[in-house]
Amino acid sequence: MTVVSFQKDTEALTLTFVADFDASVERVWRLWEDPRQLERWWGPPTWPATFERHDFVPGGRSNYYMTGPEGEKGPGWWVITAIEPPHRLEFEDGFADDNGDPVAEMGSVRAVVTVEEAEGRTRMTLVSTFESLEQLQKMTEMGMEEGMRQALGQIDTMLAEDDRA
Repeated sequence: MTVVSFQKDTEALTLTFVADFDASVERVWRLWEDPRQLERWWGPPTWPATFERHDFVPGGRSNYYMTGPEGEKGPGWWVITAIEPPHRLEFEDGFADDNGDPVAEMGSVRAVVTVEEAEGRTRMTLVSTFESLEQLQKMTEMGMEEGMRQALGQIDTMLAEDDRA
């Protein structure tokens, strides 16, 4: 299992995932940088993502949708607020309507990703900060924790394919 720890902090309004990988920092960074690689793991296996836009620069925007088992689509967006390759990425993340515009009543989540060498492996930490306790609880009820565990769990397969190539 890729995820080595998970913490839900209702006072800080955060969910924190820590995952370790047998790959270089640069390789793990490309999982975020390349939209075709993001599509292979962003979202649980039953809700794969399709990135229609991925401007991987500060101020850049990403538009994507996740497709459910019955063909239903769940659009989302990112606005990238900071990038320090290959170690740090910050972005706002939210739900979108069918035109790709933010759904205001759902709010947004601030995500901070760090990628660093740790004991001969690469550690990726993803901290999601919510606007309110209500938003954190709603996202948890919608399955964000399990969905992110499943999503991160797909990365090991991708990295193993690299070793076979």
